[in-house]
Parts: sequence; structure tokens; C-alpha cells
Amino acid sequence: MLDVNTASTTALIAAMIEAMPEPVLAVAGDGRVMAANRHAKGVLPALRIGGNLALALRDPDILDAVDRVYVSGHTEQVSWRDRVPVERVFDVTVAPLDRPGEDRALVLTLRDLTEALRVERMRADFVANASHELRTPLASLLGFVETLQGPARDDARARERFLSIMADQARRMARLIDDLLSLSRIEQNLHLRPDKPIDLALTVRHVAETLAPLASESGVTLAVDAPVPVIVAGERDEILRVVENLVENAIKYGAAPGRVEIGVGAQRRIGVLKVRDFGAGIAPEHLPRLTERFYRIDAGQSRAKGGTGLGLAIVKHIVARHRGRLTIDSDLGHGTLITVTIPLKT
Repeated sequence: MLDVNTASTTALIAAMIEAMPEPVLAVAGDGRVMAANRHAKGVLPALRIGGNLALALRDPDILDAVDRVYVSGHTEQVSWRDRVPVERVFDVTVAPLDRPGEDRALVLTLRDLTEALRVERMRADFVANASHELRTPLASLLGFVETLQGPARDDARARERFLSIMADQARRMARLIDDLLSLSRIEQNLHLRPDKPIDLALTVRHVAETLAPLASESGVTLAVDAPVPVIVAGERDEILRVVENLVENAIKYGAAPGRVEIGVGAQRRIGVLKVRDFGAGIAPEHLPRLTERFYRIDAGQSRAKGGTGLGLAIVKHIVARHRGRLTIDSDLGHGTLITVTIPLKT
């Protein structure tokens, strides 16, 4: 028979934990979960009241800390990196909960550090990379302004030429800032999975039509194979951004004159997008780093074609937010194939 005092204590613990703003759970000495608030259940979907903690949180460092704290009665902190479905980092505090006349219990508090680490990484990226990317166009703008204020003050032809270059440099900075803001918004919502029905095939046909003038100007033929609707779970603007970035890259960096093939299909419960160019291809040593922020194979060529070095990083984060996968296959001299898979809308 359940002791009334024990039941009352457990109910009080559960009520207190539910009021906490962070993920919190209480664990008995035998590893059984006594209570957990809604935030903890959101972080640990497999968590069950009365179930064993090890079935919901398979991290040996945390489980070892639980064992140590139960014996020693001293609070410990452990770092936990959850990589599925998206990477999140938590600071886990394991504290003893001594109950008069009862066995010791433990309280686990999970503090999400993901956003703080993301902001810190963005700051470091901006200082190390974005400031460098902005410095060149800013120096160019300042140089032309000084020239127009001085030697070229009355030179109409030089003024027109310099103003055109200045406009290009200003647009370059605007693109960089827009991409940085987009990346920040996507990362901020990375843990929120979008679930609106989006027709991937319709999106591809729309992008192909939009980019047809660029393809024609670049001497590239777009071949689209998207005959039937493929309804994925996503967010329209972000899916559109993925397709635009991949197709535009294939047009700009594939061989010209050349051909870009875009295919859409479905395999089981997965929507599949494939973008293939037949350009020079990418050397194997570059492939693992292509989705890093500001990573470029040829920085001069990328800047000349309006690239910010953030396109594939944005694609990677959008695909991760949609719980999909991005793969890049390339051979020198044989072009590049990029495949994106996104779960279908159920």
C-alpha cells in the first residue's frame, strides 16, 4: 500500500517542478522518474513518469553523475550535447533532495545553452569573417567617394563609372547583411520543425522559371523533371530559399555553356530534390567544408559573381530545421550533384 505521506511528498515535488521555467525532473534512488515538468518532457520525448531515467536520457556522463550524487549528496554539473533531431547543448545540474524519513531523491535541472552558444559563435564569426568581408567594399566606397570629391569632381564620365562600381559594392554589403540576418533567424528557430504542406515540385518549377533569364544570360540550359506534386512538411519561404540557392549556384559555378538538371521525386516517406551541374567539379578536400560560413573554394570568383560565402550554410541550416539531409557528391571534371531530402507531409 502506498504511504500517504510519501504520496503527498511526491505530489508536492511534482507541483513545484511543474512551476519551474526550465526543464526539471525528479528521480528516485533506483533511477525511476518521480516527476517531470512539461519543459523536460519536451526535451526528452521518451520520458515517462515511473519509467527508468536511462531509457529517456542515454548519456553516460549524466547517469554516472546521478549515481555519484545519490551516494555523496553533493551537487554536480554536467554538460550534455543532444544531437537529435538538431544539436542542442545543455548544462545539467544534478542536486540531492533529502526527504525526512524517506530515501534520498535527486533533482535534475537542464539549462539550455544552445542560444547563448549560437550568439557567441555568431559574434566570433562576424568579427573574424563578416568584418573582413565588409572591409573591402567599404574601403572601395571610401576611395571612390574621395576621388569624386577631389580629382574627378568635374569628370562626368568618371563619375558615372565610379557611381556604378559604388552601387555594386553597396549591393554586395546589403546581400551579406541580408544573408547574416537570414542565417540568424533560421538558427534561432532551428528546434521548431515547420509542418505546413509545401509542394516541392511546384516550388522547383517556380524557381526554374524565375532563374531562366539568369540561366540564358549564362549560357546554361535548365532541365526540370518535376512532373507530379511532392508534398513535404515545411515552410514555403525557406524551401524556396533552398531551391533558389542550389539552382543559382549550379548556374553560376557550373560549366558555361552547359546544362543544369533539377529533379524532384518521392521515396517512401521522403521528398527528394536533386540539382546537378556538369561543370569542373569540386576537389575532395573541399567537400567537408562547403557548408561552413564564409568558406569559398575560389574567393575571387565567388565575390565576382555576387556570392557572400553563406549560401550553403543557409541551405544546411534550413534542411536541418526541416529534419532533412543535405549531401554533396562531386568529381573533378564530372560536375556536382547536390541532394536534399525532406520528410513528406503526413
